[in-house]
Amino acid sequence: MKKLSARAVALLTNGILALILIVVGAVCFFPSASHVSGVKERVVSRGNAENAVSLMFNVYWGSGEVEGILSVLEEYGAKATFFLGGSWADDNTALVKRIAEEGHEVASHGYFHRDHASLDYDGNYKEIKQSVDFISAAAGVEITLFAPPSGAYNDDTVLAAESLGLRTVMWSRDTVDWRDKDEEVCYTRATSGLEAGEFILMHPMPHTLAALPRILHYLETHGLSAVTVSENIG
Repeated sequence: MKKLSARAVALLTNGILALILIVVGAVCFFPSASHVSGVKERVVSRGNAENAVSLMFNVYWGSGEVEGILSVLEEYGAKATFFLGGSWADDNTALVKRIAEEGHEVASHGYFHRDHASLDYDGNYKEIKQSVDFISAAAGVEITLFAPPSGAYNDDTVLAAESLGLRTVMWSRDTVDWRDKDEEVCYTRATSGLEAGEFILMHPMPHTLAALPRILHYLETHGLSAVTVSENIG
């Protein structure tokens, strides 16, 4: 009996060790989002176009300014990417459709302007998916890009966006036009030292609309065109 008991103990001990090894192996091969390496390196903040830049408009307000922006873009033959908030799009479906019909890129800016850096994977996934489902239906196009509100994101944000087929987008220069309500400041921040491939972040503000023709004229006189983010990143 003593030999049998010792054998049983040995088998039990070996079984426990094997289980521990399996669990450790699973953690190594399937890490949580906070331990996935290289996630933030997959966030894109500029493109590689040789003679073009991208105008990014984050939209949660300013329907009248959006209409004006579209008219100016048409006048200059320029294209832009509009990152739309789902809650705004819900109230402006006709304008969402117009943006897409006029050849501009429609992308996601979340649904309720949440702080994505404070959300876990499930929270990020739900917020992004809700916006994508609605915006894609309203615009009649596939959504492939996501820009987190306020530029706030974590690894879970990027992974959730990727699981929905989206690339996470930031910017190379910010006009900060939502805070500094000045046409000249907006123009200077958008153009000073501008290089091909850059992403210029703006919002539908009255002073931004006023500066837009000058910005587009600057691009023309410096051999640059305004293209969508997706075209810029190829």
